[in-house]
Amino acid sequence: MKIATWNVNSLTVRLPQVLDWLGAQEAAGAPVDVLALQELKLSDDKFPAAALEQAGYHAVWLGQKTYNGVALLARQPAAEVQRNLPGLADEQARLIAATYLTGGTEPQPVRVVGAYFPNGQALGSDKFAYKLRWLEALRTWLAAELARHPRLLLLGDFNITFDDADVWDPVGLHESIHCSSVERAHLQALLELGLHDAHRLFPQPPKSYTWWDYRQLGFQKNRGLRIDHILLSDALKTRARACQIDRAPRKNPQPSDHAPLWVELG
Repeated sequence: MKIATWNVNSLTVRLPQVLDWLGAQEAAGAPVDVLALQELKLSDDKFPAAALEQAGYHAVWLGQKTYNGVALLARQPAAEVQRNLPGLADEQARLIAATYLTGGTEPQPVRVVGAYFPNGQALGSDKFAYKLRWLEALRTWLAAELARHPRLLLLGDFNITFDDADVWDPVGLHESIHCSSVERAHLQALLELGLHDAHRLFPQPPKSYTWWDYRQLGFQKNRGLRIDHILLSDALKTRARACQIDRAPRKNPQPSDHAPLWVELG
């Protein structure tokens, strides 16, 4: 089972690239079973469900005009769909979860939680306070979800780095947004629920990032951040076979500023 995440920074603009990437994975013999998308930037009625269905993918989504928005695309229909965090009054479309079945002779349910964490803008701002409230609500809800769904993945654009190895300029960006000790403590608290960073379960090249600024040749100079993550529960950690960042779509004309990240489960 191959599960991926990609902040597309406007599905309206990037839909052809999403379809091309999914087609390329299938042509290479490694089709994507579930793809979590973030920053759709479109309202629910504008979601391209028909085009995705024609490509062989069922979709569930939570849209928002101009900003945010999340979706799950899968080879099979979704079950137990959850849109946004229960118990948190939130007008922003940031989370979607669904249950899918693994392949094989004895299919098992896997809970997939796709999320677009708040950016936070700047430490001390109202948007940063919202980010912390959202993170607290996420941890509370995930604790209950893990009790009900031992096979769980949390994936998406977290807008947080784990440590300085995820930052192209750790000195210059010390205690700035995405890199603050406060945000990283919240990320560590998610791991303490029994989750594991899939990317670091395997040897990776140094300076592996998932996001690069459009400005000042950020991608060409590899001035990036690793802020997109896949976290695996204990039950799925033992089934992980590979996890990689695919930089190729970042080289497209009019690319998203993020690259896809995928994990393969055996």
